[in-house]
Amino acid sequence: MLSAGIVIPLFTLIGLAFIGIGVALFITSQNIKVQELDYTGTATSSPCFQCSGFSIQNCTCELSFSLSELFEGPVFFYYGLSNYYQNYRQYGVSKDSYQLSGDTTYFLSPQSYCSPYQYSNSKPIVPCGSIANSMFNDTFRLYLLVNGSRKQVPFDGKGIAWWTDYNIKYRNPSPVNGSFAAAFDGTTKPVNWQKPAYELDPTDQANNGFLNQDFLVWMRRAALPNFRKLYGRITGGDYSQGLPAGNYTLQISYNYPVLSFGGTKKVVFSNVSWMGGKNQFLGIAYLVIGSLCIVMAIVMLIVYAKYKFPDDDDA
Repeated sequence: MLSAGIVIPLFTLIGLAFIGIGVALFITSQNIKVQELDYTGTATSSPCFQCSGFSIQNCTCELSFSLSELFEGPVFFYYGLSNYYQNYRQYGVSKDSYQLSGDTTYFLSPQSYCSPYQYSNSKPIVPCGSIANSMFNDTFRLYLLVNGSRKQVPFDGKGIAWWTDYNIKYRNPSPVNGSFAAAFDGTTKPVNWQKPAYELDPTDQANNGFLNQDFLVWMRRAALPNFRKLYGRITGGDYSQGLPAGNYTLQISYNYPVLSFGGTKKVVFSNVSWMGGKNQFLGIAYLVIGSLCIVMAIVMLIVYAKYKFPDDDDA
């Protein structure tokens, strides 16, 4: 039988443990650096204002920012969207899992889940569905200004998707007569795409089709309307220790419209720690629970001291 002599110390120990973990998590999270830059272009003073119109295409804008000290690496670069409901059920089921697993039978006969992005000009769409059709297509180039000239900072886009998505869930169709593009014969690209799936990355043939890293990242839907997705890492060469202090320019190929649904766009530079990215909630949650345990232990101690029952001494 549990007695006050067992319960009160147990609550105290649990509370102290939770508070200790919470302090460690909170301090670690505070030490993680985050740099956010909004580039929606709604304000007339924004460098991307001229690109924000829905009918404007092939527009490029630039954001300038400075770092006063070393931004310790590895540095992760994200794009972020707001007011974007990827968790909407009808949107979430709008894909053909058989297509995405490389089954060419469904290339010419996409499943009805993909409607209204099932066919275009009487040709089947591959990959079909709303998720693929709405794939994020802004691109970025980062430059460090050195003695008045620009030095490009490379983004590493390899391995940014989930391992299970790349190795298990998604598969490319087998080449036909040695041609990967021939596997897509008789189909057409999604309506909003600028390139077909087999030409997503002209510099790396292995990064095309349904195994394209950017495509895989986009296809893993976000649970909340405000989210960010990984675009690349800054890890190699002169930047293995991070981004040095200095002036930077981010060149943006502005393609993705968000004003029509009241959304915003931003980019995020962040580093990580042993606990992952910046997340104050986890540390605060541990602190709150630990504090509640301590308070409960104090309350039980007061009650026990004031209303001590004889049975407790026997226990």
